[in-house]
Order: sequence, then structure tokens, then C-alpha cells
Amino acid sequence: MILTQCAVCATELGLSLGKKCGRCSTRYCGAACQVQHWKEGGHDQLCKKIKKAGGAEQYTANQNYTKTVSVAVEKCAEDTKGQTCYICTQALHWKTKEGLVRMCSCRGTSGFAHVSCLAEEARILVAEAEENNLRGKVFDERWVRWNNCGLCKQEYHGVVYCALGWACWKTYVGRPEANVLRMHSMTTLGNGLRAASQNRERLGLLESQFALMQRSRVNREAILAAQGNMANCLEDLGRIEDAIELSVQVHSGMKALRGNRHTNTIICGLNLAASLQSKGRTTEAQSLAAEYLPISESVFGPLDVNTLGLRSTYLRARCRDPDISLDDWRKAVSSMDDLYRTAVKVLGTQHPLTVQCKDDGEASQKALAEIDAQASLEALAL
Repeated sequence: MILTQCAVCATELGLSLGKKCGRCSTRYCGAACQVQHWKEGGHDQLCKKIKKAGGAEQYTANQNYTKTVSVAVEKCAEDTKGQTCYICTQALHWKTKEGLVRMCSCRGTSGFAHVSCLAEEARILVAEAEENNLRGKVFDERWVRWNNCGLCKQEYHGVVYCALGWACWKTYVGRPEANVLRMHSMTTLGNGLRAASQNRERLGLLESQFALMQRSRVNREAILAAQGNMANCLEDLGRIEDAIELSVQVHSGMKALRGNRHTNTIICGLNLAASLQSKGRTTEAQSLAAEYLPISESVFGPLDVNTLGLRSTYLRARCRDPDISLDDWRKAVSSMDDLYRTAVKVLGTQHPLTVQCKDDGEASQKALAEIDAQASLEALAL
């Protein structure tokens, strides 16, 4: 994590306040906490170890990576029994002795891997891109391997994404703060934290990233994308009004900058529609999702996760529209069933969007059945 708190009393230090240990760069709010940490907090035993690891940021990243890999392996243990890594072909990693993971859309015996193998593969691909001065789409196709399966091409989810996020951050944390790969790694870690529902930690990371971007004077599009991630985090934390306010600004800014057919604008539209739907503003959510659905199908494709997300948001808002007719409700519920089957086929049964589609469909079917039952009772009474 970006260290922005005193190691002793957790006082917020931002990016520049307080002081650091001269040897390992552990941060404190002042001399008193630093002395206390040395005398009572065990820092005298850890200081050299932290310095040897590359400093406090690197040490923290390494520790969190090891912990999250263990969690991911345990989470996937039942699914990975008797399998081998598709990269190194071993069940246990030869060096780390870690087990296997798989939280993507692969089926059967495909897609099992060690987090460290996935991370090394991504690191090599990005290093080659950097060495050959690759830019744009070519670079993006390599960077995406930090969070997308190399076989099914779908994004990892859950604790596996979180482990890869920490792997990415620990790979680039030692670079200068304005380095583009370090910036990218912060975004990858933030998305990984979201996948594991660690949203308070994610918000602190995103706030630090935003401050770094402003100090480094990065381009307007990157700033808007960072603000969009912050809006998502605010919604996940239940701060829906704050999320909508920020999402409106981001969507408007991205649309003015890039037009409504750019990938970033479409994603901003999806995020805003989802926030509006969560707040119960169903008419606005339906309208925005309906606007971007055909655009997303054209730009991303009909089976892309963003297109499926827009369709899910539209149908959720549709089913919660107080003015919807009974016939239209039945059609929406039927469309939800179709969307769920598509999500299972494309994303797998465990993907968060698939789970959401299943839950939404079941809830809507139950509500519809209750209405039908009530209508039958009223008909009998007549």
C-alpha cells in the first residue's frame, strides 16, 4: 500500500508530512512515535530487514503479496485439486511452493496457474514492451496480462485479482513516483483490492494516486479515469450520492474530451448508470444504459463484460421501474434469464457479474410470481 500513515499512531500524513526512518523509510508523524516504535514496537529488529527488502514501501508490498497469494490458493484449493500450472506444468511452484489458482472463465482442465508464474509472465511481456519502446494498443495488450487470463482472455476476479494486484505493485513500487508503470500498477492494485472487497484500503490508495497524478501533471484523460475509479470506490463504500456527483463530472468530462464512442467514455457511462440505478433513479439509469448499449456492442462487442454490464444495469432498472407494465416486466425477466445464461457461457459461474445476474433474475421472478399469485386470488374473489 502507499504508506500515508504514521506506523505507530496511524495519523494521516498524506504524501509529504511527518518524517521517515533514515535507514528504511518507515513513516512517522514525529520523533516521539519513531522513538516509541524503536523501543516498544519491534522496529529495532525489523529495520535492517526492511531496508534489505528495498525500503518500507517495498517491504509492505512484499508482505501483502505473500499474504494474498496464500488466501487465493486456499480459496481455489477445491477447484485446483489434481491440476498443474499451464505455464510451468507443476502442481507446486518449484521455488515458492505455492499452490494453484484459477478465477477466470476457463473450463475443464485449462487455466490453472501459480500467481507467481502469472506475475512473471506479465513482467516479462511488459519489460519487452518497455525495452522496444512499444506504445498504445500494443503496450496495453501486454499490460493487461497483469489482470487478464492468457487463455480465456477474461479478467480475473476475487482474491486472485487481488493477489495479482499486489504482485504488480511490488514489481514497480521502487520506480520514481511519476513513472508511468508505477502509476499503472497503482490502478491494477486498486482494481485488485476492489475485487477482494477491500474498499477502505482501495480508497486510500486511489486518493494517493490522484494526488500523485496532480503533482506529476499527467494528462486530463488519466485524471478523469482516476476520478472514475474513486467514484466506483465511493459507491462500494455506500456513499452513493458522492459517487453519483463525481461520476457525473467524470462522464461529462470524458465525453467532451473523447466523444461517446471512446472506450473510457462508455465505461464512465456504465459506471454512472449503475450508480443511478443503485440510488433508485431508475428512469435516468435506463436512459443512460440504453444510450450506451448499442455503442458498447459496436465498440467492445456484444459479449464483452462492459456490454453485459450495461445490459444488466438496464434490466435491473427496468424491473424496478414503478411505471412498468406487467407485460414489459415479463419480457424484462425473460431477458434477465437470457443474460444470465450468456454470462455463464462467457464469464463463468463465479464471476461477480454472473452472480449478480443470477440474483437479479431470481429476485425478479419471485416478485413476478407474487404478483401473479395476488392477481389469481383477486380473480377468484370476483
